[in-house]
Amino acid sequence: MKFVDEATIRVEAGNGGNGAVSFRREKFVPKGGPDGGDGGDGGDVYLVGDEGLNTLVDFRHARLFRAEHGKGGMGSQCTGKSGKDLEVRVPVGTIVYADDTREIIGDITADGERLLVARGGDGGLGNIHFKSSTNRAPRQSRPGTPGEQRPLRLELRVLGDVGLLGLPNAGKSTLIRSMSAATPKVADYPFTTIYPSLGVVRVGAYQSFVIADIPGLIEGASEGAGLGIRFLRHVMRARLLWHVVDIAPLDGDPVAHIREIETELENYGEGLKEKPRWLVFNKADIVGMDEAEQRAQTTVNEAGWRGPWFVVSAAAAQGLEILKQKTMSHIEEMNEDAGFGKEDEEPFDPLR
Repeated sequence: MKFVDEATIRVEAGNGGNGAVSFRREKFVPKGGPDGGDGGDGGDVYLVGDEGLNTLVDFRHARLFRAEHGKGGMGSQCTGKSGKDLEVRVPVGTIVYADDTREIIGDITADGERLLVARGGDGGLGNIHFKSSTNRAPRQSRPGTPGEQRPLRLELRVLGDVGLLGLPNAGKSTLIRSMSAATPKVADYPFTTIYPSLGVVRVGAYQSFVIADIPGLIEGASEGAGLGIRFLRHVMRARLLWHVVDIAPLDGDPVAHIREIETELENYGEGLKEKPRWLVFNKADIVGMDEAEQRAQTTVNEAGWRGPWFVVSAAAAQGLEILKQKTMSHIEEMNEDAGFGKEDEEPFDPLR
C-alpha cells in the first residue's frame, strides 16, 4: 500500500555485567570473607513517539541501535554501573513489528509515548551471594545475562499534513497531481483512487507539506460502506483537512454533498469532525472562475459554513497558488504552537 513508509532496523539491548569474585583485605581482619559485588544491568531500548517527525527516511541510513552494556561488579560489595537506556525517536503513528515473526509489538500513537522493544540483560551475582556455613570462601560468581536483540520493521501509515476528503469524482486525484509530483490514477468515473496517494507540495525554499489523498467517501462510509472507511483513521492524524467539493456536479448539489461528508465524519466520531477543515470548490473551469465564485458563495451561505473556503480548478491549475500559500502558513503556525517551529528546528538525531 503506497500510503505506508517502511524501514527495517536492528535493536540490541545491553548485556548485564558479570558478578565479581573478591575478598576483603584489611589490616587486622585476617578472615574478611568474600565481598564481590553484582554486575550492573544492561540498558533497554525504547522507541519514543515524536510528533515533530513525519518520515522514516532517516532509518534507511542508521539501521543499528545499541544500548550500553552493564559494568562488572567490583570488590567491597560495589555493584557495577548499569548501562544507559537508549531512546530512538520515531514519528507518531509508527507501527512496530518483529521482522522475523511478523508479530505486532506495538503502535505508537502519542507524542512522548515510549515502547520497550529490547530489554537489557540482568547483572550477574558476585561471590558474596555464594557464602555459606560450609563454603566461607566461595570463588564462584554468576555472569550477566545477554540483552535482547531483534530485527524490527517500522511502518508509518500517517504522513499527510493535509488530508483530502470528498465524494468520488470530486477531483481529489487531479488536485494532488496538479500540486505535487504524485501521479494517482485519474479518470472520468468514480472510485479511480483505490489506495491512498501521497504528494509533496513545494511552496518555497525549505517550505513544503505533504498531501494524503484517500478513496472517495460515500453515504454509509462510517459504517463500512465503500473504500474510504479503511483509511479514515489515517486522515484523523492529518493536521488539516481539505474538503474537496465539485462546484458543478452532474447529480445533486454542492450543499447536499457537503452535508453528506459532514454526516459521515460525525458518525465516525473520535473528534474527526472537529479537526480543522477547509472547503475547496473544484472544477471551476467548467463554468468559469467568476460563475464558480458566485456559486461557491451561494453554497457557503446555504450550508452555513463559517470556515475558510477556496475556489480552484485543478485541471486548469487556477487558484492553486493562494491555496498552497495559505496552507503553508497555517501549518507553520501549527508547528510554532507545538514548539517545533523553524527557529527551534535541529537536524534529526535518532539517538537523542
